[in-house]
Amino acid sequence: MARKPDLIAMKRVFQNQRGFLCHFFAHYYFLWRIVSMRTKGIVLLCSLALLLGACQAGNNKTTTESSSAKTETTDKDKAKTLDKGVWEDKLYARLTKLIKENGNTSSSYDKNKKPYAVFDWDNTTVINDIGEATFTYQIENLAFKMTPEEFDQAVRTNIPSDDFVEDFHNKDGEPVNIDKIAADLLSDYTAIYNSYKGMQGDKSLEEVKKTDEYQDFAAKLRYLYEAIGDTFSSDISYPWVTYLYAGMTSEEVQALSEKSIDQALQDKLTSETWESPEGLKGESGQITVTFKRGVRSVKEMQNLYKTLMANGIDVYICSASYIDVIIPYASNSKYGYNIPKENVTAMRLKKDDKGVIQPEYDTNYAQTQGEGKTETIKKLIAVNHDNQEPILIAGDSNGDYAMLKDFPKLQMGIIFNLLRDPSKGIGLLQTKAIETYGQEDALYYLQGRDENKGVLLNGRETIKLDSKEAQLSR
Repeated sequence: MARKPDLIAMKRVFQNQRGFLCHFFAHYYFLWRIVSMRTKGIVLLCSLALLLGACQAGNNKTTTESSSAKTETTDKDKAKTLDKGVWEDKLYARLTKLIKENGNTSSSYDKNKKPYAVFDWDNTTVINDIGEATFTYQIENLAFKMTPEEFDQAVRTNIPSDDFVEDFHNKDGEPVNIDKIAADLLSDYTAIYNSYKGMQGDKSLEEVKKTDEYQDFAAKLRYLYEAIGDTFSSDISYPWVTYLYAGMTSEEVQALSEKSIDQALQDKLTSETWESPEGLKGESGQITVTFKRGVRSVKEMQNLYKTLMANGIDVYICSASYIDVIIPYASNSKYGYNIPKENVTAMRLKKDDKGVIQPEYDTNYAQTQGEGKTETIKKLIAVNHDNQEPILIAGDSNGDYAMLKDFPKLQMGIIFNLLRDPSKGIGLLQTKAIETYGQEDALYYLQGRDENKGVLLNGRETIKLDSKEAQLSR
């Protein structure tokens, strides 16, 4: 004779099952009460089979749901955890601590007063300078929208007539100044303007680039950028290159920038020398100029920005390049940084009522170099965060020195080691980072890199372009 089911056990099963499982148990119990003793065993077997199938289905569903939830949680946790990459060890440890203490898992986190970090772009977020790369691309593709007269005005804007420093004397050892070289550039540009089909002529770019006028133009304009930068103060030199976007709209500059980024990411990392033709000396004489070629994105920085934002820490860019040059690189998802456009601050020029860029700095905004970076952070960024100071700032040059030292509540400063002069500017902070290395209360941290490979190194030392030696300082 079949045993009567244990009612207590049945109750436990009933309580532990959900939905359709309960339905099957009730069905089983009902059948047990009404069927004959003769058929009870068969019914029990059938019903139990149904129960086991339902239980298995329920378990599978629960397991799947649990696995899915676990995967989602794991992905979120991973996004909140900074990858080690090749960050310098102590720098990495401090970064992870900073994120944990200030992020949205901290008990002190206030979403209405979100913490934020500020980063330079060129030679900080990326290796090498996309502003310089875009300038080179502009020359090589004759991407200008100015008449000869407008070009001459842009080239001369705010440049003193003093001779350039001795390093920029011509090949005959004679001094050069803006008046001499601007006269040559105007002559070259006029010839190009009247012959190139992208301007007022009918010749292809390839045909124009074979002419002495183009060769002279390219070398002397690229030389002028370097000469101005090494001769005059940063408030003169930094904005100068942006004036050559005059005549364009923001959309046109951004399109130009994207093309230059794509090219620079493919270019070999190298030093390149241009020389003007001997047969076209003009007023400034024959000159040569050497500059860096190529740009590389930095995966550690891409991951850092992603991690900061995943932890509720806003990320801002404060660059001395032109704003429409930086925005595509910073915000276009194909480049991997994914910074909101509105979080990019950089140099700005005046525009006319049609949105056409003028060769004049927009004085409604501070220059985003030197003390202007500090002012920009206070006026354009901190106001979005209840006037709180940034918790993290990163830079590489003297143009970043002010913002790295001007905020008393700064928790961490990262200096990408470009072996700057230790006696001034960011070199002083670089020295401090070396002196306080390993101390618990260290504020500044050095990060090294290999300029030949375009990658960070697991250490503070840097290998300069065309060198094999890793150096901590000059």
